[in-house]
Amino acid sequence: MSKLHLVFGGRVRDPRGLDFVDPADLETVGIFPDFASAEKAWRAAAQRTVDDAEMKFVVVHLHRLLEPALKP
Repeated sequence: MSKLHLVFGGRVRDPRGLDFVDPADLETVGIFPDFASAEKAWRAAAQRTVDDAEMKFVVVHLHRLLEPALKP
């Protein structure tokens, strides 16, 4: 199975957490076939919004959600 990764982000209530202000307004950066390409996309998105402390982008390991019994 591919080790898919999702990169998305949006405005958070507190920069230390993951409570997104408006989940309907999240920006989907994309789905990537490996962590390296997901990390590259995450860095680009985060750099684009670096001056806005309330914007946060994350990488989600989709393969762990789809197959939780498999080890990473």
